[in-house]
Amino acid sequence: MISLKPLREFWRRHAGAEEPLRLWYKMATGAEWSNLQEVRQAYPRADGVRTAGGDTLTVFNIGGNKYRLIARIRYDYQLVNVRAVLTHEEYDEDKWKE
Repeated sequence: MISLKPLREFWRRHAGAEEPLRLWYKMATGAEWSNLQEVRQAYPRADGVRTAGGDTLTVFNIGGNKYRLIARIRYDYQLVNVRAVLTHEEYDEDKWKE
């Protein structure tokens, strides 16, 4: 189960984000990913990023690269926790890595 709450909060502030976030949600809730390579079959530009705290997060380009969705994926439990949804500009500030 993936919470829609952070996605909904984002698209309320960024009207153009609703459709691509809903498409990502539909894809992610139906997926059974085992690793980043399988994620990349659906999202070729998804990247694994290690934070200063040692977490490995997956960054998805959403909406033609306008938005970034950052998630922690627990492949062993098939859990996806959305950590942040950001505009491209917000993502580039790198505050999400803290």
